[in-house]
Amino acid sequence: MSDIPVVFPKDPKWREEGTSRIPFWAYTDEDVYKKELERLFYHGHWCYVGLEAEIPNPGDFKRTLIGERSVILTRDLEGGINVVENVCAHRGMQFCRERHGNKKELVCPYHQWNYSLKGDLQGVPFLRGVKQNGKVLGGFPKDFKTSENGLNKLKVAVRGGVVFASFDHEVGSFEDYIGPEILGYFDRLFNGRKLTILGYNRQCIPGNWKLMQENIKDPYHPGLLHTWFITYGLWRADNKSALRMDDKFRHAAMISTRGNSGNKNEVTSGVTSFKEGMEIQDKRLLDIVHEDWWGEPTAVMLTIFPSVIFQQQVNSVSTRHIQPNGNGSFDFVWTHFGFEDDTPEMTQRRLVQANLFGPAGFVSADDGEVIEFSQDGFEQKPYHRALAELGGHTAENTEHMVTETLIRGMYDYWRKVMEG
Repeated sequence: MSDIPVVFPKDPKWREEGTSRIPFWAYTDEDVYKKELERLFYHGHWCYVGLEAEIPNPGDFKRTLIGERSVILTRDLEGGINVVENVCAHRGMQFCRERHGNKKELVCPYHQWNYSLKGDLQGVPFLRGVKQNGKVLGGFPKDFKTSENGLNKLKVAVRGGVVFASFDHEVGSFEDYIGPEILGYFDRLFNGRKLTILGYNRQCIPGNWKLMQENIKDPYHPGLLHTWFITYGLWRADNKSALRMDDKFRHAAMISTRGNSGNKNEVTSGVTSFKEGMEIQDKRLLDIVHEDWWGEPTAVMLTIFPSVIFQQQVNSVSTRHIQPNGNGSFDFVWTHFGFEDDTPEMTQRRLVQANLFGPAGFVSADDGEVIEFSQDGFEQKPYHRALAELGGHTAENTEHMVTETLIRGMYDYWRKVMEG
């Protein structure tokens, strides 16, 4: 293919058939990014907000993001779960500044408008004006109704202790949204046991938000990029594996079972990240104990489009929340959790194994770096394209990792929504 620069179109179109060649402008164009926010984050989709375990008590709240819009997850005084937009109905102030806390009500500091934890407007200063010399001065018009001026309330879905929300109240059920097969893997992890929060990591990655979805839909890079995975067999191309998508190809599960590989030389020969002589000083990092809820797989990476990744890598379990903050950057928030019935030993095991992941994790640090370098390449050649043709040109479930089928599937869905 010729690499002669062409004029970058003001209104870019995906001119090639299929989704195995992804134009670089899909990662760099500002107008495309704004359209993604509207069509993928603010309409027609369920987005991850948090875990019920983050707001266990009445009055607890958590400030977070859907796309670029700030929202507040609350547990109201009756114990209900709510998500409201963090924008005062009066003058538009983003009034909540704390990340977590406990309140009996939500108050905007600018003019003291007061809301319940459900988002209902409860009180307005000077609603009926001020009496002075027998006269009433100011006040809101008689037709002003507090019932019509609450916070913007989102539609909420809670399943297995996980909270999703949507600005679009016409969106279908969460269960229909992710489909029966992906729902099975979701329920495998969030099976009704009460969750406990172990900690958070937070990082800003200078790359387009879709690159993190791609990264966890790319099953063969771990055995090439990540020294830990290939050297200790945690995730290798010859492990028993399966790739599954919903019927629209937007969500995916990458499933791997450690310990049943064939001849390791077939997948490690010539791979520079394989370090045969590498030894671990802290043996607890590989102190892996099989848990009954796993079934056979030792790892399942679940991507729910567009906003979240659910990770189970042996005993380490976490959510990874994608929060776009521009066409070439996103915040990435990890919530590491366990289960209320974990033994102290299992909790410690989860914490130790979590060191493989997060911004400085022995594995995940690699991903943040290659995403940054990819974005650098896209910005340098916006007229070019990425190639995702390993395993063919189409999207389908497979029983192996040597394919880019999940990436092609995601862009099949992306094209239908963005070009429709």
